[in-house]
Amino acid sequence: MVLRLRPNIKSVLWCNLTAVRNDWDAIAGLVDGTRRRLYDHLRLQPRPVSREEAADALQISRSLAAFHLDKLVELGLVIAGRDRSGEGRRGRGRPPKVYAPAVAGVSVSVPEQRYEVLAEILASAVTEDPERADLAAREIAEATGRRIGAEGADGGRGLPEALEDLGYRPRVLAEGRIRLENCPFRESAVRHRSLVCALNHAFLTGVLDGRAAGDVQARALSHDLGCCVEVVAKS
Repeated sequence: MVLRLRPNIKSVLWCNLTAVRNDWDAIAGLVDGTRRRLYDHLRLQPRPVSREEAADALQISRSLAAFHLDKLVELGLVIAGRDRSGEGRRGRGRPPKVYAPAVAGVSVSVPEQRYEVLAEILASAVTEDPERADLAAREIAEATGRRIGAEGADGGRGLPEALEDLGYRPRVLAEGRIRLENCPFRESAVRHRSLVCALNHAFLTGVLDGRAAGDVQARALSHDLGCCVEVVAKS
């Protein structure tokens, strides 16, 4: 099949481009190793790629390749269409589905919540250690928190004030406990709870370490009220 990307690509492909709903979703979606390899493979190709070609290139099953390719379309990173050139068609069935990278890249917006922190952590993890991005992300989250915590301590800000600056809306309770009534990564946590909550816990652990707050620790919570982490006194 010979199909090249040209300005008049619409004459060859029927494009069904799904806009990026949230750039965090796109970045988080690339943490999956197979999905990231597929995306990298598409970016290196001079023409759209079919499911069969992608599966052969990565030595995975066609169904697995189709699942991840369609997920990349859903995330807005890839466009999908049909090869209507007639080349490479088998029999008289529907034209094969093909995939190409979306023209638009991933850009990170900075709303009131702190999605830029998560974006930086995930992007760094995927770049620095793609084979174990999930573990690398937690390590980077803690290191990022440690740096931010140290900067806040140097500025003379107290812990509750520093947490307020980070968007957690802290509420100081008895016995050194601080309830965090807002999750600065809430929208992302709804979609990717296990990943985001693990990074949030690592990030806050780093913040406390950076402030040398040895009498308190970050504790993960199981409920979804407010934040998934709270600050408590060490026992």
